[in-house]
Amino acid sequence: MSRPTIASRGAGSAAPLPPALTAPLAELHTPQCGRIAYYADEDGDGRPLLLVHSVNAAPSSFEVKPLFERCRGARPVYSIELPGFGQSERSDRVYSPALYADAIGALLEQVIGAPADVLALSLSAEFAARAALAAPAAVASLVLISPTGFSARTMPGPGTGRAVHRALTLPLWRQPLFDLVASKPSIRYYLGKSFTGAPPQDLIDYAYATSHQPGARHAPLYFLSTQLFTRDALATLYARLTEVPVLAIADRDPYVTFERLPDFAAERPNWRFETLAPHLGLPHWERPEATFELLEGFWHGD
Repeated sequence: MSRPTIASRGAGSAAPLPPALTAPLAELHTPQCGRIAYYADEDGDGRPLLLVHSVNAAPSSFEVKPLFERCRGARPVYSIELPGFGQSERSDRVYSPALYADAIGALLEQVIGAPADVLALSLSAEFAARAALAAPAAVASLVLISPTGFSARTMPGPGTGRAVHRALTLPLWRQPLFDLVASKPSIRYYLGKSFTGAPPQDLIDYAYATSHQPGARHAPLYFLSTQLFTRDALATLYARLTEVPVLAIADRDPYVTFERLPDFAAERPNWRFETLAPHLGLPHWERPEATFELLEGFWHGD
């Protein structure tokens, strides 16, 4: 197993991005994914835990900070910075579901090196499911918080996504458009929709900082064009997860609906569905104690 090196923090930026977590920051290089940054606290015994932040205009490992802080010291904990975000490479390239699944799989197999519990937020649930299907021996369980792919709505086809991306990336407005989406008022507004109360100021501040790094627009514009979503993820991905234990947590979410999730989980013995109501997609921030109690019970087979 090749050991990681310490990651460069915001290289080339006038204002280097500070770490999202108070934990060692390292990086892994792969031919498919380039430079993948991740945080690791390898103290503690037991099964490793890999945390995967969501995908939007300004995501990072800061989104999973309550989970990382709660679990560190008790077990090895890792948090990946997906390609195009956080401290990872943000080059101008094609971003795709396969790229993100490959990044998760690379960290599981080349760094963690043992079956791990994987917890993913929102759209990253699809990437985690894809990674688990590609390397089932590397994933001991999956926790999917507000997972996409269970809405009754049909995702646009790939041709539509490519056309939208071409429009979004026209030189005349690609940067002004992203600057508008990543402005402080915009970030405050959209994060506010994910909390029943006011969003934490430090979460807003870090989202703004990470969205103003060199190359920050590249991956989010693929997200906005819908090209990072898997068409019919329920059948293509989730229905094929027949062996690994899966816990799906979803109540209400301003950006995704879950009409098909309760019946889907009820029909599958390895799936479990809980709402942990009330929350708007981030229960580990809004209902931390209830979330940790549920997670511990699931991880210990209760």
